[in-house]
Amino acid sequence: MFLARIGYGIIYFLDLIYEIIKATFDVAFNAVMMRNIDPVVVDIETVLERPVSQTILANSISLTPGTLSVDLDSENNIIKVATISPRKKEEIIPFEQYIKKMLE
Repeated sequence: MFLARIGYGIIYFLDLIYEIIKATFDVAFNAVMMRNIDPVVVDIETVLERPVSQTILANSISLTPGTLSVDLDSENNIIKVATISPRKKEEIIPFEQYIKKMLE
C-alpha cells in the first residue's frame, strides 16, 4: 500500500511537469498569435474529500500556466478556477486521479 502511494506520487509529479510544459507552449503560442484569449472563471467539482488533497490540487492548478485557483470550498468540494481560455474539466485537472490514489 505504501509503495503504491509512492508510485502514484511519482506519476503525479511527472504528469504535473508534463502538463506545465504543455500549458507553457499553449499559452505562449496563443499570446504570440493573439488568439483564443477569452478569460473565464469556472467552478470545478472535485472528487477529492480531504482538505490536504484539495489544496494540493488547487496548488497544482495554479502552477500550470493559463490557470489560477481563485477559491477553494472544502465543504462542497468545489474549486473556483480562472482560465485564460475556456477549457474542459479534464484539461484543467488531469492529475486529480493521481492525487486521489496517492492521498485518499
